[in-house]
Amino acid sequence: MSQPQAIVVGRLVTDIYPLQAEVPLEQVRTFERFTGGYGGNVGIGLARLGVATAVVSGVGDDGHGRAMIRDLVSEGVDTRWVMTHPTLRTALAFCEIWPPDHFPLLPYRFPSCPDQEITPGDLPPADVLRGAPIVYVSGTAFAQQPSRSAAFAALEARRGVDGVATILDLDWRPAYWTQPEPYPDLMRQAAAMADTIIGSDSEFAAAGLVAADVAAAGARRVFVKHGPKGASLLEAGTVHDAVGVPVPVLNGLGAGDAFAAAVGAGMLRGLPSARLLQVGNAAGAIVATRLSCSSAMPTWTEVESMADHPADRVTS
Repeated sequence: MSQPQAIVVGRLVTDIYPLQAEVPLEQVRTFERFTGGYGGNVGIGLARLGVATAVVSGVGDDGHGRAMIRDLVSEGVDTRWVMTHPTLRTALAFCEIWPPDHFPLLPYRFPSCPDQEITPGDLPPADVLRGAPIVYVSGTAFAQQPSRSAAFAALEARRGVDGVATILDLDWRPAYWTQPEPYPDLMRQAAAMADTIIGSDSEFAAAGLVAADVAAAGARRVFVKHGPKGASLLEAGTVHDAVGVPVPVLNGLGAGDAFAAAVGAGMLRGLPSARLLQVGNAAGAIVATRLSCSSAMPTWTEVESMADHPADRVTS
């Protein structure tokens, strides 16, 4: 396979999502399985937007893991660096659906799971990491060793690279941390090694980071997601704002991953700042109208249509 345009370092999780909304988990009757997690969602999101993408993560030697590998490959995602752990089971995530803004997660990933067991040795070779125009590193990858060391090693390998972007996505999922106290310090260290930061208002707050300070410290781009209110981009001393796209929300999980994929694909296309925010908001809005995450990721045509004609709601 050729050099990937984008490499995503992040978890792979089998999402087990209820087919009944506004029902507590103990009363759900039926579920559907999807490929999920930051690596699955952003990886497939990028691939559907025309970006040659590789994912760095881990799955178990079980049916869930094999199903995720199958899904990734079918979407054109490069899985050379998805490690299959011989004994640990693939991570699972259940959720409840309470639109428009309450989607509690119940993860099954402790005391460890395959994506938390990747090591620096599981990363692509340095020349591949450095040759990719864009590399994403998920904040959840820092939740536990040894994946924490792998995440830092990926950022370290990118030092001095004049690429499109080295992205730290704050990706704060408190239920995925057995010890969340180090998160702010870890994110400050990681942010200093990346040139592009993505996070929601609540994620910046959890990390103890102020977007303006991160930008002043040297980050080339700082994307701040404001949920349904839209998003902002701090770049070269300028703040760009874009309003959100109002849609009927079914499941807000995955919308932030769609935003990350769309702005990365937009940067590869050389889009101006205002348009990056528009396509990011549009992609997130589309996914919020759909049940799943990775299989809900839009194509570039859908993203442009939503960005240009937001009154045409995407609900299928």
